[in-house]
Amino acid sequence: MSEKVQLTLKDRQNIWWRSQFLQASWNYERMQNLGWAYTMVPAIKKLYTKKEDQQAALKRHMEFFNTHPYVAAPIVGVTLALEEERANGGQVDDAAIQGVKIGMMGPLAGIGDPVFWFTVRPILGALGASLAVSGNIIGPLLFFIAWNAIRMLFLWYTQEFGYKSGREITKDMSGGILQDITKGASILGMFIIAVLAERWVSIKFAFNVSEVQLDDKAFIHWDKLPEGSEGIREAFAQVGQGLSQTPTKITSFQQNLDGLLPGVMHLLLTFLCMWLLKKKVSPITIIVGLFIVGILARVAGIM
Repeated sequence: MSEKVQLTLKDRQNIWWRSQFLQASWNYERMQNLGWAYTMVPAIKKLYTKKEDQQAALKRHMEFFNTHPYVAAPIVGVTLALEEERANGGQVDDAAIQGVKIGMMGPLAGIGDPVFWFTVRPILGALGASLAVSGNIIGPLLFFIAWNAIRMLFLWYTQEFGYKSGREITKDMSGGILQDITKGASILGMFIIAVLAERWVSIKFAFNVSEVQLDDKAFIHWDKLPEGSEGIREAFAQVGQGLSQTPTKITSFQQNLDGLLPGVMHLLLTFLCMWLLKKKVSPITIIVGLFIVGILARVAGIM
């Protein structure tokens, strides 16, 4: 029986140091995947001795990855534990590792912004600035040192927490814990995709479907309003009474769509992109195609 391979404290410290450069290389296709793969290199070299196994592991970690850079550490830790279990013959496949990564990166990303960008950083910045405005050089030094100390300590301890938690998960492979986590992560990932589609995907149709002439008493007659501030006050009063600001009521296609199926085009576009990716269409090709369609639709007055 071969000796069990395990990541040492020095190995994990090396990985922790590399994780500082998670966003050193970033791209629109797979986001932080290059920085993630760079972080995992010491573990891959330690856990896998065969070149083909190292290549497979590196390829596995070149998939899409994106989260807040300061909360990626627990994901790193859990992934290290899963890779360690796999290297020692455990039943951990590519889907399990990728599923756990995807399932964790979404919820953790929502924690990073309010904790670091909106709480810790402003507090330290305000403290440093209050000293700096009085000419005290300790101000910027305090901000720089305290910020990086908090950041790096947080990365280290949460990576260790993830690693130890991941090792507990892999102890009961026969009990299906990892399979349950993978399934839950996949479900959570679908919810995250739905939320992101609603928040970040935007399609607005610009053409109208009807234009109806309103009754003479249903709209504001601007030429009959008093001059000056009195006219402005009267206009606000008539708007409050429900009068239209124009003599015609224009209904756009987008208004009808939002009334019947709000957000349906966002969802359909997301499904289209997923289908194209499944058909092995390059993400770059999809991005360029969306740019072209959007520009042509804008010029044609459709969107």
